[in-house]
Amino acid sequence: MNIQLPDKLYYSIGEVSRAFNVNTSLIRFWEKEFDIICPKKNKKGDRFFTPKDIDNLKIIYHLVKEKGYTLEGARTVLQTEKNLEKKVEIITRLQAVKSELLKLKNLLED
Repeated sequence: MNIQLPDKLYYSIGEVSRAFNVNTSLIRFWEKEFDIICPKKNKKGDRFFTPKDIDNLKIIYHLVKEKGYTLEGARTVLQTEKNLEKKVEIITRLQAVKSELLKLKNLLED
């Protein structure tokens, strides 16, 4: 999972869905299923996600899409697991390092 978003106070649901490479409907569904995601809404009903919401979406994405947890299982892990945010951040960094090392390996082989 390589989520790349510019540093902003708020992100639209379109930006978030493109960053996670999922449909906007999935983001809205996760918002209903998980209490930790609570985007701000304007009078028109447009959702604006904070960086904290993005971090929580990263955790949910990791549990559901990468680890294969059910929604109920992901909810349980979110309630019981401590330092989950740090663990997901470390995994993301390690994946980025691995990607860079593979690029270097391919350059050396050529």
